[in-house]
Amino acid sequence: MLKTKRILLTLTILLAAMGTVLAQAQPKPVLKYKADGKFKIVQLTDIHYKFGKSGSKRALECINNVLDSEQPDFVILTGDLVYGNKVEDAIKEMTEPIISRNIPFGIIFGNHDHQFDRTLSEIYDQVQAMPLSIMPERGETASPDYTVELMSADGAKIANVFYCIDSHAGARQKNVGRYDWIHTDQVMWYLDNSRQYKEDNGGQSIPSLVFIHIPLLEYRYADSDEKAPQFGNKGEGISSPELNSGLFTAARDEGDVVGIFCGHDHDNDFATAYMDVLLAYGRYSGGDTVYNHLRPSGARVIELTEGSRDIHTWIRLSDGKVEQDTTFPADYKKK
Repeated sequence: MLKTKRILLTLTILLAAMGTVLAQAQPKPVLKYKADGKFKIVQLTDIHYKFGKSGSKRALECINNVLDSEQPDFVILTGDLVYGNKVEDAIKEMTEPIISRNIPFGIIFGNHDHQFDRTLSEIYDQVQAMPLSIMPERGETASPDYTVELMSADGAKIANVFYCIDSHAGARQKNVGRYDWIHTDQVMWYLDNSRQYKEDNGGQSIPSLVFIHIPLLEYRYADSDEKAPQFGNKGEGISSPELNSGLFTAARDEGDVVGIFCGHDHDNDFATAYMDVLLAYGRYSGGDTVYNHLRPSGARVIELTEGSRDIHTWIRLSDGKVEQDTTFPADYKKK
């Protein structure tokens, strides 16, 4: 009997190991432009999901309705995914509408995701192993920055790059404001990647997007410019860090980043421009678990065209309505 139990235990361990290897061996989705030269992204943000709570029902309705309306090629969730314990179950439930529709997706973290019963490392690993997750393995970093490559329709070259960057949570030092900032090593990581992509592309920079949770300080600069067009709602202040470690400057200097997209401020969903870069908030995509005065919930939609630096973007509401249908840079010329 003891020998039989040992054999069964060994088989169980081997099967579990094989399952892990197979899961790791699953190829990541390859993002490609469609034959018509278009590629559509849905940005969901600040879902603040509470597993088992009725307040999250509206978040699921929003996700399902937006995905049905837009049928995107890629979904990015830009932070503050959860707002309570049972995080593992919450992540499964909120991503099910994406996975069931066979849509590749990725996440970045917000300033609240670390506060509950799973570490950032555990959440990242859970999502990274999911079917259709575009995220690379984590390595030794709890919340790694990573790139997503969008290939040309024929699959012959990288047409666009998406930089998914962790904007962290509270400030690491006293007397420097409420929120952390993009760290210097992250700026260097972006520069290394940007320059390598440029070198590999024959010296031509590749049009790129940046996804973060907390807005950069440049959102404030753009907001204070009375000549800068602004589309959408500004229902609260811009909760950016007080310190600026230079990500925007580095991106502007490299010349590859066309647009930056954030979340964090639930009552802001506006888009504007600063120094010829689109700066846009997503639309609050959550339910009735935290503050939000922008009823109904929704998402930002980003449509790219192969070979162009233009960005066609709008807000799709959960009730089906469309707001802020604009094209950058044409609609964002200074007054």
